[in-house]
Amino acid sequence: DAFQRMDLRTTGMEFASEMVIKATLLKMRIDEVACTLSPDGRDRPPHLRPWRDGWRHLRFMLLYSPRWLFLYPGIFLFLAGMLLGLWLLPGPRTVAGTVFDVHTLLFAGMAMIIGFQAITFAVFSKVYAIQAGLLPPSQILNRLFRFITLEVGIVVAMLMMLLGLSGALWAVGAWGRQDFGPLDPASVLRIVIPSGVLLALGCQALLSSFFLSVLGMGLIRERPFEED
Repeated sequence: DAFQRMDLRTTGMEFASEMVIKATLLKMRIDEVACTLSPDGRDRPPHLRPWRDGWRHLRFMLLYSPRWLFLYPGIFLFLAGMLLGLWLLPGPRTVAGTVFDVHTLLFAGMAMIIGFQAITFAVFSKVYAIQAGLLPPSQILNRLFRFITLEVGIVVAMLMMLLGLSGALWAVGAWGRQDFGPLDPASVLRIVIPSGVLLALGCQALLSSFFLSVLGMGLIRERPFEED
């Protein structure tokens, strides 16, 4: 009965880890049975491969921790990049004799893009793990899917892309006012970099919304867990 209730899914050496993890999540009683190990009497080499099998265990356990693997680092990167970018938008900043300019602004934008990607990966991993029966259903995700729909994602994505496109057109207009000649990089990049970041985030949000709407179909399931 316990075995059927756990509904084990893995097919490799991580099978043992899945039993322990699911038994813990299902609040099953786990007992330790003492045993005596003896030397293997077979003459063939052992079938265990430490690196391959160890990685399969680690990979499986990471799937159970999308918050620590993707969500928290992604939120940190996104917020740090956004705050740093807002700090640098008005102009260069000097801290302890070191000047931070558009070069740092570019890396701040990259941090926002990577952070956003990590956040979406956390949601994808969570939904997939629930669909595969590896994690219990989440009431939080079920509520979010009722309000954050595909249509909402499309609207938000289009707004970001529209803002990014507007900034890009403004930069082209400024270039045209200079007869398409040389421009001051420090001033123009303060518009180009945020515009490019908004365009990239808008595209990511649009694609992620479509993928999440497909991945989230039938998210509310009762197998093998009860609602948390």
